[in-house]
Amino acid sequence: MSFQHAGVIGAGSWGTALALVLHGNGLHTTIWGHDAAHIANMRTRGENTAYLPDIKLPPTLGLADQLEDLRDCDLLLIVTPSKAVREVCARLFAAEPREGAVMLSCTKGVERGSGLRMSEIVAEQFPEHPVAVLSGPSHAEEVARKRPTCVVLGCKDAALGLRLQRAFSAPYFRAYTSDDVPGIELGGALKNIYALAAGMCDGLGLGDNAKAALITRALVELGRLGGAFGGKRETFMGLSGVGDLMVTCFSQHSRNRAVGERLGKGERLADVVSSMQMVAEGVPTTYSAHEYSVRHGIETPIIEQVKAILDGTVAPAEALARLLGRDPKAE
Repeated sequence: MSFQHAGVIGAGSWGTALALVLHGNGLHTTIWGHDAAHIANMRTRGENTAYLPDIKLPPTLGLADQLEDLRDCDLLLIVTPSKAVREVCARLFAAEPREGAVMLSCTKGVERGSGLRMSEIVAEQFPEHPVAVLSGPSHAEEVARKRPTCVVLGCKDAALGLRLQRAFSAPYFRAYTSDDVPGIELGGALKNIYALAAGMCDGLGLGDNAKAALITRALVELGRLGGAFGGKRETFMGLSGVGDLMVTCFSQHSRNRAVGERLGKGERLADVVSSMQMVAEGVPTTYSAHEYSVRHGIETPIIEQVKAILDGTVAPAEALARLLGRDPKAE
């Protein structure tokens, strides 16, 4: 059975881009945002000027600032910053969504303290609802402009995975399916940490050799830590692993890479973050991943050095020297 009404919870760039995909595929689609003024501006201007300027929104695309407006949705996308997922899910639960509505987590992160993946937080709040995830190398700016993009949908229920695949598949948007939900989420979350490090390479002007070496070793570390979380190694060789790692470490659209570049040039983290309208998920995810790796005794030298830089206890150039100065060993 096809989905009829999709609700997108989050009126940022990614939420808007995904809403355009679903709306273009014929679903009645509504975007919800917590800021009534922002929603009103989108309605008046016919575009998301704050996050996706110059992308025209179809007049039939729904816009809402009340979660109750999503009660009839049979597909609900969670597309908020990771730090807001738990609170927004609690508010959505209070709004009494449709029985059996599918919850699709599109947020990349790991909760600090609990170490929970985003879909696990959603499932805690909605134990009676099917929960799936979406991830992959997919910058909102390009999706909204209908540039060719591939993503992967993670779902334990194969039939549900196919329903989601049909809902999202478009000539420019190809959706694959997988049953490795942990691997898909962790690839999407952890790569943001390594994008910070890649940006630091750019900020320090270290060149292509250093950046390629960093990203290669980051993929090894991602697989080691992601495997400890329960992900399959082959998943990290796919779209949500190496694919997302590549695009986030190299793209000019990448917020995390841009933050790392500014840190590499000597700016303070507090100044960088305060100047940004959107969230660089690699910052909170660094702390979540570090907590988990320490708790479980997993070797993550890149994450350790990124955390030290974010803490301000070591300069980016010194962190690089520490990584290069580690004891030699076989690859």
